[in-house]
Amino acid sequence: MKKVLFVTSEAVPFIKTGGLADVAGSLPQYFDRSKYDVRIILPKYVCMKEEWKTQMRFHSRFYVRLSWRSQYVGVLETKMEGITYYFIDNEYYFAGNKPYNNIYEDVEKFAYFSKAVLEALPVIDFKPDILHCHDWQTGLIPVYLKNEYQKDEFYQGIRTIFTIHNLQYQGRWIMQAVKDITGLGEHLFTADKLESYGEANYLKGGVVYADIVTTVSRTYAYEITTPGGGEGLDGLMRARHRDLYGIINGLDYEAFNPQTDAYIWEQYGLDDMTEGKRVNKRKLQQHLGFEEDDGTMMLGIVTRLTNQKGMDLIASVLDELLADARIQIAVLGTGQTDYENMFRHYAWKYEKKLSANICYSEELAHRIYASCDAFLMPSLFEPCGLSQLISMRYGTVPIVRETGGLKDTVEAYNRYDQTGTGFSFCNFNAREMLSALYYAMDVYYNHRQDWDDIAQRGMQQDFSWNHSASEYEKIYDRL
Repeated sequence: MKKVLFVTSEAVPFIKTGGLADVAGSLPQYFDRSKYDVRIILPKYVCMKEEWKTQMRFHSRFYVRLSWRSQYVGVLETKMEGITYYFIDNEYYFAGNKPYNNIYEDVEKFAYFSKAVLEALPVIDFKPDILHCHDWQTGLIPVYLKNEYQKDEFYQGIRTIFTIHNLQYQGRWIMQAVKDITGLGEHLFTADKLESYGEANYLKGGVVYADIVTTVSRTYAYEITTPGGGEGLDGLMRARHRDLYGIINGLDYEAFNPQTDAYIWEQYGLDDMTEGKRVNKRKLQQHLGFEEDDGTMMLGIVTRLTNQKGMDLIASVLDELLADARIQIAVLGTGQTDYENMFRHYAWKYEKKLSANICYSEELAHRIYASCDAFLMPSLFEPCGLSQLISMRYGTVPIVRETGGLKDTVEAYNRYDQTGTGFSFCNFNAREMLSALYYAMDVYYNHRQDWDDIAQRGMQQDFSWNHSASEYEKIYDRL
């Protein structure tokens, strides 16, 4: 049986700030347990909910050397649905009301975490065949393993996979400070190792020293090898292209299931999609103060309100769209103040056409996915993307920019051979986005059966975690 240890800074259900937590917490459940013993290790943050802390039991404690420091390490353990979770405990590093603080604090925090994880392996009596590390917070693990632990017999033969969830976040900080924090030798802070544009770079270290590098979609794996998508590391990514794989993230098909979703007003499946969505749409129109009209296209936007999510494109054409088009738009999300205020302004100006819900609401998110006819995701870049998968699951037609995981998961509609699961546009351009929107509206209003067919094809797609797990199993077997 192959032993795998997921090393991550967050994992559902214990702590979550983004998609990393969904992958690290959900994916291990889907491996073949007769062949793989997959466990997870993460920090024990003070800000974790008490209900999770009470389930942890003390396992052991020891001290770890971090450069000139000697720091306490507590190890706690719990099991859930057959998966073993370990937690690294140190309230000096993992205090605060959120898992991440300032970068100058986090570079020491996650250097400590990386060293503590490696030192914990013989303590917990678990020697993994593969350490599967996630994002820059774990980038030092392959570095430490290859440079400080290989002479120790226990660590010999352990292989590493480094998964990039978002290359924009790299863990870069002042070179001299990182040298002092990590205790790593001077020879490792060169341009072919940890140095990057005059700074030390944790993510770069992980990419350089890991045996395999993965990311969360095939297209994103290509994009990060280009100057436009490589975030300054495209040369390194091209150098490692033979060991670089893109594996699309999965979707929790139990949490997002229109047939059982307790958040939505009317549950429905593929056979009664049209009627089910109609009931939900009317209820959402009532809830948001829109005119109840089955025939008006309702467009959903559930996202972080940031430039990465394409808010600049929306800002450029929103007034024109609302003034000219027969449309209703339901917006849910928080983010940059200027985008929040933009949606508030247009909700005031076009109160019967746009509803701005500047907040986080799991319930309203599910209702928007189930009730809307279409869903807009015009991202500048999108390593994988989850919302387009959810929208298709609920029979809501996605309109996306062809980037990263959006390109891999949404097939553009072709009216001639009647294929496709959504609409897309190529360039990060507001007029192209608007053209795609108007094309979708033409199909919605004038070719309604074609529209319903697109929605049903989307519902029939399989983006469950089972496929992702099988792809990772192939990589594990290769290593």
